[in-house]
Parts: sequence; structure tokens; C-alpha cells
Amino acid sequence: MQNPIKVYEFKNCSTCQKALKYLDAKGIKYERLAIVDTPPTMKELKTMLGYLKENGKSFKNLFNTSGVQYRELGLSEKIKSGMSETEALTLLSNNGKLIKRPFLLTAKAGTVGFKPDEWSKILS
Repeated sequence: MQNPIKVYEFKNCSTCQKALKYLDAKGIKYERLAIVDTPPTMKELKTMLGYLKENGKSFKNLFNTSGVQYRELGLSEKIKSGMSETEALTLLSNNGKLIKRPFLLTAKAGTVGFKPDEWSKILS
């Protein structure tokens, strides 16, 4: 049986390392996935976007805005000038480096980035 908790992470990301230590310290079992090698699927991105929208966020919150590729591709301007949700999700599903991490997805909730309070609510 697949683990219902997935964490997409990047091994050199200090925030991801903190998140994994948090899960390990709490004894929470999870499936760890390398976000660059195995980016979330289109279905998983749409699910995550649904969770983000419930909290007043949009597809823009899925992007790793501090990443080199985000800047190189000029995504900030493309988003401002009307990039569609479908375009954004397609781009993200094909390039894990563009996705904000860690990317926590459970059967009932999800979030991007690591805020212990938020993760605690999701995982309780």
C-alpha cells in the first residue's frame, strides 16, 4: 500500500531537510520523492492547488520564486501578464525545480513550503 503522505523535496534544500527532520521526530511515516527527478503529477498539482485555493492562495504560490530557473524564464512577468492556470500547471509538472518545496501532500490536505504550525494542522 502506498503511503498517504508524500513529501516532494530537494536534497540540497535546507528547508526540506528541516521538514523531514520534523516528520522523523514526530514518528510520521511518509513517502519521500525527489522533486527534480520525479515532479508531482498534473493530478497532484491540481489537488494541491485546490488546497491552496481553500486558503486564499493561487497557482502563483506553487512556484519556487527564489529559484534560478524562475528568474531565467521570466516567470514573474509571465504570471503578471496573464499566464493561465493550465499553462502554469503544465510547466510545473514538467520541471520540479520550478515548484516551491517541500511539497507536502496527504489524502486530505497539502501545502508548499515548511511552516511547522501549518504542517502540524495538516498532519493531525
